[in-house]
Amino acid sequence: MLLEDRVRHKEVIPIRMEHDFVETNGIKLHVIKAGPTEGPLVILLHGFPEFWYGWNHQIDELAQAGYCVWVPDQRGYNLSEKPKGLGAYSIDHLAADVIGLIDAAGRQKAVIVGHDWGAAVAWWTAATYPDRLERMVVINVPHPTVMKRFVSRDKGQMLRSWYIGFFQLPWLPETLFRVGNWYAPARTLRSTSRRGTFTEADIQLYKEAWGQPRAFRAMVNWYRAALRRAPKRSAKARITVPTLLIWGVRDQFLKREMAQPSIDLCENGQLIFHEKATHWVHHEEPKQVNAELIRFINS
Repeated sequence: MLLEDRVRHKEVIPIRMEHDFVETNGIKLHVIKAGPTEGPLVILLHGFPEFWYGWNHQIDELAQAGYCVWVPDQRGYNLSEKPKGLGAYSIDHLAADVIGLIDAAGRQKAVIVGHDWGAAVAWWTAATYPDRLERMVVINVPHPTVMKRFVSRDKGQMLRSWYIGFFQLPWLPETLFRVGNWYAPARTLRSTSRRGTFTEADIQLYKEAWGQPRAFRAMVNWYRAALRRAPKRSAKARITVPTLLIWGVRDQFLKREMAQPSIDLCENGQLIFHEKATHWVHHEEPKQVNAELIRFINS
């Protein structure tokens, strides 16, 4: 039984979902589809170390609101294709995957919502393909220009980003995590979120996704490519796509001071802080986040 079928059977997501494999940018991505096919297209982009299930609190409400919701396992994750080589995970390819999904849906434009690495992909897509996006929502990740400035100059952010350096080591991170039965990423999810956010059932689903052949190496390759494979597409720092930035203030990875400078680089931007939430705000405060998403998309 496919993972998404088991999740539905457990009533974690009480909605009818369709699983599909969609060709985009020369690879196949596993995509969960929900909601009316004629509705406005909304693409949800997960981050590290999640997969499509990271949006399990959002899929139902967005579909119920009339949106055609597509939720991919991004390249290298879970059931999606896992191309070899660092170059396959450059930010240019990741953004092109999104454009390919929009094309595959038969649309000219879409709303994209991204968290963590998915938010980084969303920022880059908006910067390089602004004519293909209706709106963008990013969660707990700053504009790439702001991120680069803080990581290189702010000591506090340097300390929070230590794991990026660890992930540059060849083969060791993924080997240690696998040998340890995924204890480290599971513990990270739980220790950096509010108590009870990720249940044991959730962790088991994540472990199965991490254990897919070659998956965790591909996931770590996103970080390696970020430092070693510079983007080739030219991007404007100024974001013209209407943007909503949602930020959980108690994020242990990224400082809140990066949020306002990011919105300052948007021609039409809004910023919402969740004072008691962490990096995993869409898991911790789903009803409020969902209401903000729907209100912004409809505005």
